[in-house]
Amino acid sequence: MTTEEFSERFPLFNTANPETLDRLLSIAQEHEYPAQRAVLMEDAWGNAVFFIVSGWVKVRRLSDQNDMTIAVLGPGNFFGEMAILDESPRSTDVIALSPVTLVSVSAQRFIQALFNDSQLHHRMLQLMVRRLRQNNVRFQLRNQPPAVKLANTLVRLAEDYGIDAQQGVVIFNVGFQDLADVSDIGLEETRKIMEKLQEKKWISIDLDEHRLFLINKKQLKHLAGMG
Repeated sequence: MTTEEFSERFPLFNTANPETLDRLLSIAQEHEYPAQRAVLMEDAWGNAVFFIVSGWVKVRRLSDQNDMTIAVLGPGNFFGEMAILDESPRSTDVIALSPVTLVSVSAQRFIQALFNDSQLHHRMLQLMVRRLRQNNVRFQLRNQPPAVKLANTLVRLAEDYGIDAQQGVVIFNVGFQDLADVSDIGLEETRKIMEKLQEKKWISIDLDEHRLFLINKKQLKHLAGMG
C-alpha cells in the first residue's frame, strides 16, 4: 500500500506528513482473520493500534454474565488507541464479523508519530472527540423508542461505512444480536423492527452475500430523528 492509498483509506491520516506515513508503513504489520475469529483478546490491549483495511469487526465487553457488543467498526476505522494512551487494563475483545484485513502499528511507534507530527496529533483528537459525541448521542437516545434507536444505528453505520449501490446504500449485514446490543434494545424487538423495515421496503437483506441495503435512507433518518 502506498502512502497516498494509506492516507485515502484512513481518515486519521488525511493531514499527516508524508514522512510520518512512510515511517508507519515501513514498520506496519498486516494481519488477516476469518469471520468469527478473535482479533484482539482482552490481555492484548495496549500493544498496538489496529487499522481496518477491509472487513468488519465488533468490540465486545466481557462479563461473568453476558458478553455485549459495544461497537461495530468497518473499513477505514481503527481500534486500540485508547488502551495505549491511558495504559489501563481492558475487559473487552475484538471479533471479526467478516473476513478482515488489518494493519497494526506498535504502541511505541504510534505514540512517537503523534508526538512528532502535530497534524496527526490534532486529527487524532478530532476523531476521538467525534467518538465521544457519538457516545453522547447514544446516551441521549436511551429513553427513545426502540425503532428510533435502531434506525439511528443503521443510519450511522451507513454514513460511516456505506457504499452507494443500485439498490441503495450497502453495509455489512450485522447480526441482530449485535444490532440489539449497540442500539441498547432487546433482541426480539430488533427482529420485529427489522422485519417491519423490510416490509416497508426501507431496507433489504441479502443473506447470501452478507449485505444490508438501506433502500430508503431518507425515511430511516427521519425515523431516527436525524432530519
